[in-house]
Amino acid sequence: MHGAFVDGSGWRALYDRLKREGYRVVVVQNAIRSLEDDVANTQRAIAAAPGDVILVGHSYGGVVISEAGNDPKVVALVYVAAFVADAGESVQALTASHVPGASPPPFLPTGDGYVVFDPTQFPQVFGEDLPAETSGFMANALKPWAITSMAGKVASAAWRTKPSWYVVAANDRLIHPDFQRRMAEKANAHVIEIPGSHAIYITQAESIAKTIARAATGERPGV
Repeated sequence: MHGAFVDGSGWRALYDRLKREGYRVVVVQNAIRSLEDDVANTQRAIAAAPGDVILVGHSYGGVVISEAGNDPKVVALVYVAAFVADAGESVQALTASHVPGASPPPFLPTGDGYVVFDPTQFPQVFGEDLPAETSGFMANALKPWAITSMAGKVASAAWRTKPSWYVVAANDRLIHPDFQRRMAEKANAHVIEIPGSHAIYITQAESIAKTIARAATGERPGV
């Protein structure tokens, strides 16, 4: 599950890596117009899967998997620099308790119920470790994010009953690493911390693939 503003194409390197290892991989493309729609879209992908499912969510995608992960076919959750929402929580609520003193996200309201990511700030805030041509292209290919999606509340948090893993992006300038660590602790997640920006799902595909493999086998970090 991709996050807000972007689409599923950023998972390509991870997709290729997992396919080589024999995993069946589905990249869910969400409209980010409402949490309910994105959860329903994810549930369709789960229903179509032939066996057990591990859900992987980046950023806003973490809220989606927190809800969609309640499906009985889901056996584990992997959060990648992602929001971990409890029942009654939304991205909007979570960001209100962000790390004190952290810079506010460079989001610009459109006046019609959406926000956009300031393209002039995207390369350094979202993916400073991406190649300049990649971050430049992404900055000009972003989707607006509906405020209704940002305010969508989780009804029941799957991580309360399902094992979870959390990949902390140690150099993240969008979701502060300390905030990521707090959310991972809240979910009692197995934590893997790696250097990288908010774009680690692109730049650190190898490490994330290893984390997903651990989730598939139930292996804990350090074991």
